[in-house]
Amino acid sequence: MQLLFLGTGGSMGIPVIGCRCLTCKSKSPHDKRLRSSVLLTHEGKRYLVDIGPDYRQQALKYGIDRLDGLLITHTHYDHIAGLDELRIYTFRQRKPVPCLVSRETLAELKVRYHYFIPPHETTKLEFSILEGDVGETVFEGLPVTFFSYRQQGMKVTGFRFKNLAYVTDIKEYEESIFDSLKGVETLVISGWKWEKSHAHLSLKEGMAFARKAKAKMCYFTHISHELKADKRLPKGFALAYDGLEIGL
Repeated sequence: MQLLFLGTGGSMGIPVIGCRCLTCKSKSPHDKRLRSSVLLTHEGKRYLVDIGPDYRQQALKYGIDRLDGLLITHTHYDHIAGLDELRIYTFRQRKPVPCLVSRETLAELKVRYHYFIPPHETTKLEFSILEGDVGETVFEGLPVTFFSYRQQGMKVTGFRFKNLAYVTDIKEYEESIFDSLKGVETLVISGWKWEKSHAHLSLKEGMAFARKAKAKMCYFTHISHELKADKRLPKGFALAYDGLEIGL
């Protein structure tokens, strides 16, 4: 199993439009961040987690000519704005793209992307619904553990694949979330900036979360331009970057 970071930036990406800060002006490729998304490869199949507005660019860069499934964490713009790009896969693969979503996420998609829903179906999607806030399922051959938390009132779904957990856009959570994370060795979690934020955990809070989950390695994603890629972190923690690939 391999996990490829297609994008590791926050909702505005890096560089931010019109910004002249040190990060946005940086020449380092690790300071160029598209919106957050990862590609999971398992037993020859490709699964995408979130599909933001930069997906076309990401798919072309990494040669993603086939998709076996899409998992969506929540319906903020930077996590779903690339949904229209799935149309080429429905044409080429001659079947709907399977999508794994919570019931709340599907309800929102029916409003924003009504033209994906019968009888219109300009892009054919096949939805599998996650019932409840926590559980296990097998999605298109991929074993998945799921759990839920909230960001500014919106339900967000976290996913666990064997000993890796993907937890983005987390702010409010119940202590029971750590039951779903027992035995996790690699944690991917959003880390907006060093200071506290109204919508995301800070890096300090993310580190505390990872330590409580007893993860051996923690990668931060969904990063703002207030963090340069050369930020030094304690052992066991790292800022992910676009193009980083890790094996599980």
